[in-house]
Amino acid sequence: DMKKIVALTFLVLFMISCSKKEEKILVFTRTQTFRHQSIEAGVKAIFKLGKENGIAIDTTSDSGKFTEENLKQYSALLFLHATGELFDAQQKNAFQRYIQAGGGWVGIHAACDAEYHWPWFNKLAGGYFMSHPKPQEAKLKVVDKTHESTQHLGDDWVRFDEWYDFKSLNPDVNVLITIDESSYEGGKNGENHPMAWYHEYDGGRAWYTGLGH
Repeated sequence: DMKKIVALTFLVLFMISCSKKEEKILVFTRTQTFRHQSIEAGVKAIFKLGKENGIAIDTTSDSGKFTEENLKQYSALLFLHATGELFDAQQKNAFQRYIQAGGGWVGIHAACDAEYHWPWFNKLAGGYFMSHPKPQEAKLKVVDKTHESTQHLGDDWVRFDEWYDFKSLNPDVNVLITIDESSYEGGKNGENHPMAWYHEYDGGRAWYTGLGH
């Protein structure tokens, strides 16, 4: 469920955060196209986990919050199903400068269904959403258990979710989890079908999971 997926992200937030007096995360939920019904449940879960782990949480669907001065206060930006064309040129510039200054980005599921005309964001997110079959059970392969977000998992992980196919995948990411397309119907990426990854990018760090529909 969403809480389990979000719990994984909190293991990552310590990895991508900067050294600041107070750890604070901005959860961004703006949607210009499809809006996931799980956003509200995800925000509640993030607030709960933040309280349990001593991390302050702000949430917004306002792209106007993306200014250099405002973003400086955050250890990481978490895009929870943010979709569509999200930013104007000035906001894009502030977002880039935040990452270039060592900021962290976390993307959940539909966070890659955004900014299709912005190559910088494509490389940050690691790929773009292409399609998906109906939600169903499938088998995931944990290919890297050295990372904080996956070291508690076994080799295989069977889950029910909406399994994204991706396009414009960034070959420079470190893949954490792949999906076995033979275990479900409708996959379109073939044998190399990543479902979660992380990487250092343009001075900052990024982590993405396709799970969490």
